[in-house]
Amino acid sequence: MLPKTQEHIQAKLSLSELITLGLLFALKGSSQHQFYRWLRQNWNTLFPALPERSRFFRRLKTHQRLTKRFLAEPTIFGVIDSYGIELCHPIREVHQPHRKRIGKKGFASWKWIVGGKFCLLTNKFGLVTDWDVKTANVSDQAFLPLVEAVADKMIVLADTGFRRAKDQPENLKICRRGEWNDRMLIETVFSLLSQVCKLKHLRQRVWAYFEMRLALTVALFNLLQQWNGLNFDESGVSHLSLAEFSL
Repeated sequence: MLPKTQEHIQAKLSLSELITLGLLFALKGSSQHQFYRWLRQNWNTLFPALPERSRFFRRLKTHQRLTKRFLAEPTIFGVIDSYGIELCHPIREVHQPHRKRIGKKGFASWKWIVGGKFCLLTNKFGLVTDWDVKTANVSDQAFLPLVEAVADKMIVLADTGFRRAKDQPENLKICRRGEWNDRMLIETVFSLLSQVCKLKHLRQRVWAYFEMRLALTVALFNLLQQWNGLNFDESGVSHLSLAEFSL
């Protein structure tokens, strides 16, 4: 799946090894320091040439574009929604105004947070076809370019937060509460990411590393959902699960 490229002569990990460890980092759901210590203590025999911690995560950030290869194909119907990720507790923002924060204060997931908004566009199977992230102070309308990008491929269901007064994408269908229960599929996706990947609260202090963590998480989610094949019931509904892979 990954391209064959000429690595730097001083590189200690191949691209496949690097991305594999990055996916493991997303699954572990811990901080960079905790994950690196766990990796050294438990998997040093498999990766004896593991680079120093900061160099390892810099390489992950550099090659995060490779995670786009894990994105799923669009289907005729899809769902879009956003999810609040806390990078700082609002009280800390008040008591520590001198600290530089990469997140902004905004209303997301039915409460005020200081962090970012993570938006996912999923297909009818619950697999992520595209994503974006912005600070928490923006509205959901800022993610409409994701919908416009699949205008000729997918009809996208969304809640009223994505409604725009004019120039709304033709393939966007706004659903009131209680309509189109298919939208609950993306709520399952967010729930799994919160419980297994600990995505609700992150500790990154640099936006590029924050994006890296999300890119790896999306790639991990799509990969594990297809690990044993998609789980369909008699009605053809896909049942998502990550519990068996939890670390």
